[in-house]
Amino acid sequence: MLLKSRLGVLFAFLLPHSDTSVSVTSYLIGVGIGDVTGPIVETNMMGYADMNQTNTGLHMRQHSRAYIVADPSNPSNRIVFINSDIGMGDTGVRTQIVSQLAALYPDVYDNSNIALVGTHQHSGVAGYHNYLLPQLTSLGLVRQSYEAIVNGSVHAVVQAHNSLSLGSLSLGNTTLLGTNINRSPYAYLANPAAERALYQYDQDKDFTLLKFTDGSGVDRGFLSFFPVHGTSIYQNNTLVSTDNKGMAAYLYESFVNPTVFPGATNSFVAGFAQSNVGDTSYVTVLGAYCESPGDPWDGQPCEFAKSTCGNVTQGCRGRLGPGFRISDFESNRIIGTNQFNAAKILMESSLGPVTGAVKALHTYVEISNYTFQLPNGTTVHTCPAAMGFSFAGGTTDGPGFSDFTQGENSTSVTNPFWNLVKGAVTPSPTPYQVACQYPKPILLNTGFAHTPYEWTPGIVDIQMFQIGQLVMLIVPSEYTTMAGRRLRNAVRAKLISSGVLDNSAYVVIAGPSNVYSHYVTTREEYSVQRYEGASTLYGPYTLEAYTDIYTNLVEYLIPDSAISLSPGPTPPNQISKSISLQKGVFYDSAPHGGFGSVITDVSSKPYTAGGTVSALFNGANPRNNLRLEGTYLTVDRRVNDIWTPVRSDSHPSTTLRWNRTHTILGTSTVNISWTIESGTPAGSYRLTYYGDSKSLFGTISSFTGHSGTFMVSV
Repeated sequence: MLLKSRLGVLFAFLLPHSDTSVSVTSYLIGVGIGDVTGPIVETNMMGYADMNQTNTGLHMRQHSRAYIVADPSNPSNRIVFINSDIGMGDTGVRTQIVSQLAALYPDVYDNSNIALVGTHQHSGVAGYHNYLLPQLTSLGLVRQSYEAIVNGSVHAVVQAHNSLSLGSLSLGNTTLLGTNINRSPYAYLANPAAERALYQYDQDKDFTLLKFTDGSGVDRGFLSFFPVHGTSIYQNNTLVSTDNKGMAAYLYESFVNPTVFPGATNSFVAGFAQSNVGDTSYVTVLGAYCESPGDPWDGQPCEFAKSTCGNVTQGCRGRLGPGFRISDFESNRIIGTNQFNAAKILMESSLGPVTGAVKALHTYVEISNYTFQLPNGTTVHTCPAAMGFSFAGGTTDGPGFSDFTQGENSTSVTNPFWNLVKGAVTPSPTPYQVACQYPKPILLNTGFAHTPYEWTPGIVDIQMFQIGQLVMLIVPSEYTTMAGRRLRNAVRAKLISSGVLDNSAYVVIAGPSNVYSHYVTTREEYSVQRYEGASTLYGPYTLEAYTDIYTNLVEYLIPDSAISLSPGPTPPNQISKSISLQKGVFYDSAPHGGFGSVITDVSSKPYTAGGTVSALFNGANPRNNLRLEGTYLTVDRRVNDIWTPVRSDSHPSTTLRWNRTHTILGTSTVNISWTIESGTPAGSYRLTYYGDSKSLFGTISSFTGHSGTFMVSV
């Protein structure tokens, strides 16, 4: 059936190809949620790699959502899928999560069955990475950020473990339009025409959903997969948020539990996971256009091959999103709502039952020099990691440095200045590396950069989960659309030819997961060296190497197989020796009135739906207390002379903006605002600020401030 939403998004509902004559298998299922919000101020934000994007407050808290599936007849066969509102999975974070869970539940959870999957959102907190390259913009490790993700994710898994009960799983998909576009169509067109003709779109439109239902028939949640970059909140944003995947999760969990604060219960957990996201972007009205005021090309389409305006990268942006001209967060709400609607259609439909085994596979692979044979018998190998010149050019989601553009391959003229100085940043590439990475012109030779510690991973996580006819490829990279299609098709064909599954086999990609190894493109896309190709670390045969590795894993899924999977080489855990240049909070002070006192109060005039109410308080640095599983603010309603919180800092209708007013004196302000939603009951309200101040002696003290009372009228 075909349905069309009021937003103009077209859905085509499809049932999975499963044998519904087989009785539904019962599984042990559990779900959980945990707060992973790091420091919301004075910290670089993760995703755009922009050192100027330092956070100044909070829009929505970040969460990890955990899903456990186990075989009740053999509970050691289980998987743990952590879908986290972070940019990507990370080695150091995952290692600590595994360590804590293994200590809590010996012989239950280990390195093989825990996946840490990022939603790849670009509005969260940075500084949690194990390797140096993604640490550069955050000035090294930010331990608060790292610990928040670890502790919140463990909390989510503990909730899921404690809620384990018999239930069933069902699977379905739908076609979701109007939500993603291909941001590198020039590179996509380099793929063979015959291959492109097999697909209707130049990016995947399948929205896949795995439903969790308990033994009494009550839905406990779902885990869904759909590729769209977490860039619908723009590069100029400085409020920590969750982008479109987190927004979709908020919308669905609030739909099921409208009176419960976000993250406060695991009675229903909505997971929106990322898929082959590499060359996707949120949908735009007109595509990438030039924002170059005063120049003759202002308002014109960007140059197609290199995404430039006037031969430079800076002005080319795909920012004419569906809500761009309404507010900073409107495009995010629309893209999140589209995914919410897709999930709702599937959750309200009769999906095919999931039946069969539960298995988890994990191994580490030295990917920087992996030798293997192509199907034609040719022996090839990958390369030590390197970033190309076009990596620094950025994308239309977030343009990079003005000296660089996309599409710079070895047949192009590269920047002579950077050709001269690049060896001062990382070691100059050897002739072998130049030939191995060809046609990528190497800007950062990260595979040979070991000082002060490893810049990029040489060892990556390879992980595969089977739940009945559903197989998840837990990948450490951002796969482009066609790269993901090739990998899925190859693994599915191997599953069927090996007798592991029949034609009901359904394969999804989940990533970037466990460790961040940047991008994977097809060889054809690699040849044109746009941003995605330049960020494919291990050379032109990276995709073929991963395809060889993942298809070889299939034999370990064969029922009653006696072979065991080697754990592989251990990657370095560099958290303990990571540099950290972020300064701590020295102290806070407040002028007359004290912490939490109101500087600018709410209006005495009544507010109506759609209006924004705000108050300015004497504040303190939010880094003093992350208030995990708590809140920095509430909107309170007075009912029978009792103040009851009705909104928190996890609701998208509220914002907190912190401003340092004097560095030496340690003074700051906090602005709390609430945009009143349609349907808000009339009555008396107030804004409440929860803060924590640090004294000269290092003592942290909590305080509370209240705005004046204001009226909301119908």
